[in-house]
Amino acid sequence: MNRIVIVGGGISGLAAAHRLIALGQTNVTLIEASNRLGGTIQTEHRDGFLLERGPDSFISEKPHALALARRLGLESRLIQTNEKYRRSFIVRNGRLRPVPEGFQLLAPSRIAPFLMTDIFSVAGKARMAADLFLPRRSTNGTDDESLASFVRRRLGKEALERMAQPMVGGIYTADPETLSLRATLPRFLDMERKHRSLILAMLRQGNAQKSGTSGARYSLFLSFDRGMQVLTDALAQVNADIRLNTRAKALQRDGRTWTITTNTGELLQADAICLAVPAYVAASLLKEDLATKLKQIKYASTATINFGYKRSAIAHPLNGFGFVVPFIEKRSLIACTFSSVKFSGRAPDEHVLLRAFAGGALQPEIFALDELEMSRRVDADLRELLGISEPPLFTEVAKWERSMPQYEVGHLDRVKDIENALNQLPGLTLAGNAYRGAGIPDCIRSGEDAAAALIK
Repeated sequence: MNRIVIVGGGISGLAAAHRLIALGQTNVTLIEASNRLGGTIQTEHRDGFLLERGPDSFISEKPHALALARRLGLESRLIQTNEKYRRSFIVRNGRLRPVPEGFQLLAPSRIAPFLMTDIFSVAGKARMAADLFLPRRSTNGTDDESLASFVRRRLGKEALERMAQPMVGGIYTADPETLSLRATLPRFLDMERKHRSLILAMLRQGNAQKSGTSGARYSLFLSFDRGMQVLTDALAQVNADIRLNTRAKALQRDGRTWTITTNTGELLQADAICLAVPAYVAASLLKEDLATKLKQIKYASTATINFGYKRSAIAHPLNGFGFVVPFIEKRSLIACTFSSVKFSGRAPDEHVLLRAFAGGALQPEIFALDELEMSRRVDADLRELLGISEPPLFTEVAKWERSMPQYEVGHLDRVKDIENALNQLPGLTLAGNAYRGAGIPDCIRSGEDAAAALIK
């Protein structure tokens, strides 16, 4: 094979390039439209603070990111979350309430903490407890269903509004009315199919909330000593022809040869191509049936806002990793991470770094604000929720337009249709967060699988 071209220099494209070189491919070209590699993974250092403008960690439960870090020789630079404060909060009526111990996204695995929490009303708890007696769905858990439909059916409206929506919304920045449970949290559909009741399933699992799931050494969330960009900077050293500020404008196929026209007018010829770009970008380069299918994947826009404070300015004890905000609370932020509590080395002594999230599928009007107004509104909410008495030492906003693919009901069927159409185009693969997982390990797996398919 003479040349493979990868379009897109985010984590998926970099993982694809690294795997191709590892598999013996010597002629690899990677083009990236912007002036840097790494996509949304972007770490900045400021006045002793370590700011993550994009993802701040990855989960160890899915092995691909951890395995890649080991192959790159980065294992000694991995850091775990703070063992002392592995819990989070949910806002209710303007106050932060701790998530009950053993509660996993949708349902409790321990009864006593669930009964004692003030996140739910007495009526809400009674409705959730009805899950113990409700029959399983007649389709036997094999069909897709929206998160909202599933939670209302099994646990009630209050469970959806007060727990499921903010907890899952903090991960996928999605509308629960359209979010596919089968594509995002299939284990809950499988619990109903196998155990009938979610609560029974959680209780039977026992000790469901462990400190880590990839061996005793690691917590569930991992990062690097100097931030997530450590990973992409290491991948950027791959022995490939990397071209920044180079955008693919058109893609044509002539027999077995692909030709990419770039923004500079250059024609790049390749025997095989990996499009490691958002689905709507891939659609703009392709034609007819495949492009139409790719356009069906919708996207939401999100922003991260980093705030630096003196520790003395915040009344809240910050005895957790952060909090999520139910949509019904009508706040300007989706969630907030106590970054300097979650991971070490994120703020100087006697200082705090907070990282808020705004926008998403439910609040596009917040994302549409200019950076100054967005940060002002989020800061006002943080002041009220955390008892902050002084203005931030700095504020830094990162806006990521159309960055989060929306895994709507039927998503896996759409992806299967895309893959079937792709089979008609030998030498072309797709990679990225739009298809079978949105997290960093999913993106790495996607890029590596695309590379392996091209070599085949």
